[in-house]
Amino acid sequence: MRTFAHATLAAAVLLSAAVTPAQPVFISTGLPDGRLGTASNTAGGGQIERETADDFLLTHVSSLTSASFYGLLPRGLTPSDITALSVEIYGVFPVASNVGRTSGPPLFSTPLVPTRVNSPSDVDLVGRSIGSGLTFSATLLGPFNVANSVVNGINPTPGNLTGGEGPVSGDEVRIDVTFTDPFILQAGHYFIVPTVGLTNGTFLWLSAAKPIVGGTPFLPDLQTWIRNANLDPDWLRVGTDVIGAPSTGGPPPTFNAAFTLSGAAVPEPSTLALLAGGLTLVAGIGARRRRT
Repeated sequence: MRTFAHATLAAAVLLSAAVTPAQPVFISTGLPDGRLGTASNTAGGGQIERETADDFLLTHVSSLTSASFYGLLPRGLTPSDITALSVEIYGVFPVASNVGRTSGPPLFSTPLVPTRVNSPSDVDLVGRSIGSGLTFSATLLGPFNVANSVVNGINPTPGNLTGGEGPVSGDEVRIDVTFTDPFILQAGHYFIVPTVGLTNGTFLWLSAAKPIVGGTPFLPDLQTWIRNANLDPDWLRVGTDVIGAPSTGGPPPTFNAAFTLSGAAVPEPSTLALLAGGLTLVAGIGARRRRT
């Protein structure tokens, strides 16, 4: 009887250790800071594809189930003018990239951009779009202005430094995305790239403070990168390579993009094995009692 009691207690301990609730995952770069809007739009309507990428860090194997992005719509447009939406996950170069295109210093430079170090990978690792693993809703938040923008000035080196294209006014929008097919990602460093198609004009992804303020800081926190269909598969650093150092001197600005990601950590295989062991032990104890 004592053996049975001890075995039952051991099984209970195993089970309680294995079925603890999944650890939530939440990443936020904070709210828009009004410094910049960068084009991140699907191809169509006379526009080429433009992609803005910002990074995030996962410390556990994670299932990402939702996200929010803050953007700028041209004045007069509403959420009903969103015609397309996709979200892609990229690695950090040289993951999923053709390193054979390297040439000369600095390391990983290419003929099209100043550097590839810490850029997004050449191609995405996984993606979701409307009707294929993704649903969304959008909310207008009111008039909003940005001090600078990058839309058309996405050029290969040596013409990459444009300083940006100046202030833009529009309506701030928050796009809330549900991944009906969650992203399952290993612990690691990634970039997220949302692209939005509109009936008219260009969607601008709004910047957030760097270093992160009012969000969930992580290190390293890389700056945003951008490319268009003509630059693909290379990327430019928005602050360092496109806007450049201010005329008054000092280093180039750096930016984050305003977004959140939510989900939960996925149990490690050892945890699943522990759960299976606990269930097997309980089943064995029950069978032994019946035989007795």
